[in-house]
Amino acid sequence: MMPWRRHRKAAPTLDAHQQADAWQLCSLLLDHPEAGLPEQLPALRAVVAGLPGTVGEPLGRFLDHAERVGLAELQRDYVDTFDVTRRCALHLTYFLHGDTRNRGVALVQFTQLYRSHGVVLEGEGEHAGELPDYLPVVLEFGATVAPDAAWKVLNDHRVGIELLRRALERRDSPWLDVVRALRATLPELDGDDEQALARLIAEGPPQESVGLDDSPYAVDPALDGLRTPPTSGCAPAGAAPHTPESLGTTIPVGAPR
Repeated sequence: MMPWRRHRKAAPTLDAHQQADAWQLCSLLLDHPEAGLPEQLPALRAVVAGLPGTVGEPLGRFLDHAERVGLAELQRDYVDTFDVTRRCALHLTYFLHGDTRNRGVALVQFTQLYRSHGVVLEGEGEHAGELPDYLPVVLEFGATVAPDAAWKVLNDHRVGIELLRRALERRDSPWLDVVRALRATLPELDGDDEQALARLIAEGPPQESVGLDDSPYAVDPALDGLRTPPTSGCAPAGAAPHTPESLGTTIPVGAPR
């Protein structure tokens, strides 16, 4: 499957601060829920209040859900949604390349992109906590380090984001609202775009790939060892850690906003 090229030259509609806040919130909420999330909810709601309705409303609904069900249930639902199925993969290159050798090349390109902006994944290499195409990492990178580079990556992988949205919609997942908020930060799809996406989805991943959610993506293998809940993220060399007073990040990169 080819990258999505239609909106490579499109410009964001949110201002820089709103886009950073939206991507940072989506990064936090698409990552494994941590013990401190309940205490963060008031601060997160304050950030949501400053976002446009198309972004803030779905994020607000998710925060309401998180508060209503509590941390333990949210963590169980997260594992059931993202950790035991590829249908809701949070690794962007999987949608584009499946489990082919091309995916390895794409992962190297992600790593090189981060390094070109002075960012390295913590524990990179044999002990890496997360793959570089993990969507919360990409969003955190865009929110705090290189928004233009992340904008291009997210648009190139728009098909994967749309497949993720469809999978979450079928599950009636509360995380669908977080992906809706992310989509609202990207170029709007018109009728012709939807048709083009449908054609790409119908083509499916390369022949040697393992399938995904839509027709050519129907196989749903069990845990594949590709991901584990991250324990650390990416940070420029020598960067200072975030302070408790900051909104905080899911994947700490240490770059000031």
